[in-house]
Amino acid sequence: MDDALDRLTSRLVDWHALEAIESLFTWDQRTIMPPAGVTHRGAHLGLIGRMRHELLTDPETGRLLDELAPLGAELDPDSDDAALLRLARRDYEKAVRVPAELQEERSRAASEAMPVWIKAKETSDFRIFLPALERNVELTRRYVDCFEPEGDLYDVLLDDYEPEMKTAEVARIFDEVKAELVPLIAELRSRDVDDSFLSGNYPVEAQIALGWEVVDMFGHRPDAWRIDPTEHPFASGAGIDDVRITTHYHDDSLESLFSTMHEYGHGLYEHQIPRRIAHLPIGTAVSLGMHESQSRLWENLVGRSASFWRFFYPRLQKRFPAQLGGVDLDRFYAGINRVKPSLIRIRADEVTYGMHVILRFELEQDIVNGRVELRDLPARWAEKMHEYLGIEVPDDAGGVLQDMHWAIGYFGYFSTYLLGTVMSVQIWEKAAEDIGELDAQLERGEFAPLREWLGENVHAHGRKFSPQETLRRAVGTTIDAKPYLAYLKRKYGAPVAA
Repeated sequence: MDDALDRLTSRLVDWHALEAIESLFTWDQRTIMPPAGVTHRGAHLGLIGRMRHELLTDPETGRLLDELAPLGAELDPDSDDAALLRLARRDYEKAVRVPAELQEERSRAASEAMPVWIKAKETSDFRIFLPALERNVELTRRYVDCFEPEGDLYDVLLDDYEPEMKTAEVARIFDEVKAELVPLIAELRSRDVDDSFLSGNYPVEAQIALGWEVVDMFGHRPDAWRIDPTEHPFASGAGIDDVRITTHYHDDSLESLFSTMHEYGHGLYEHQIPRRIAHLPIGTAVSLGMHESQSRLWENLVGRSASFWRFFYPRLQKRFPAQLGGVDLDRFYAGINRVKPSLIRIRADEVTYGMHVILRFELEQDIVNGRVELRDLPARWAEKMHEYLGIEVPDDAGGVLQDMHWAIGYFGYFSTYLLGTVMSVQIWEKAAEDIGELDAQLERGEFAPLREWLGENVHAHGRKFSPQETLRRAVGTTIDAKPYLAYLKRKYGAPVAA
């Protein structure tokens, strides 16, 4: 048994390493790769995708899993070995359903669609992107067909990003959120809040220095992180000692600051995976929703809190005296928390953000189930923006083309943004309860207690358990929208005194 476990583990270590290489190639493409290299990169990613798939689906992998089944039943369910066997069985049984050629074609199509999306967005012309989107959707439907789903087709895609979550459960949670957000947005949108100071001359070099100041202040191991510019911010890397976050700098706003805080949360999750399992498939984040809970926690519950800005605002004013020297803390805090429906998801405030995600979740279900013609997506997008947020969409760049996810074949992903946002409040409240003086610590610029609590209660589990079991172990319950909705009402019900 020990020999079989060693041989299976060796295979899984290689499989996990190939995933890291794939991640680095993707990071390179989205940051510094010459645009003309897209065809080469598509071939590279296709090859790596096929190699990973063939390694996992090799009959020897299945034979070893069968041989080790009795051992798995005897092990402590909380042990690393038991978790590895559970996860390997799950990943294997999903992978063997999908032909290697289809996996390679999906990887190649995603790589080749990326620069097409960028060009379409730059010119605000959805027609340029439509053929690439059609190809990605066709491949996605072929992928779904591999699983012969009896229920909702979207369940197959959702499970890739939020394991064991069902479309019906997400819809139930989102219906609960929508019922509260729509009237809350209507109530708050009429509030007159001056945030004009957030637009102006904010030199990019100063923003770069500011981003590093915040990341260093929040905390990480030296020499393990980097920050790079990109079109659509993301976090990546090759392991716990190679964390690469990105942001998009605008020389007329401070959006990159909150983007950097957001990506820090993603990076920290991977950074604090226990070293003993970091080389294994269980040594990574459990789901995209849980990943998003970490980024939204640092961006919003820390980065938009009154406690944090009582500490950090003088430092920000020192970096931008001409822009913020005459803006007092109360005015700044109100400005960064202004509720105003807007076009762009990643720039949305805390209250309206959820409706952006719900819109995409609903459209994706229509796409997968063939209930919408792809050429009609810009119009459908505009209709929902008007219905949910009262916003008129002026062009494709500010509408259907604003996110990169469909370009890279990530259907089933969008709902995790709001699932994670909901879970972030549950995690925050439990951390505050356990730590005892979390707000006071933020006001003193002490971030280690929060960082360490997350490491011990969330990050330490890696991918050993299901997402909802991981959440239950951290906070004592599974996903619940009520704390999130109560938080929004509490925060936006009255001004916060400095």
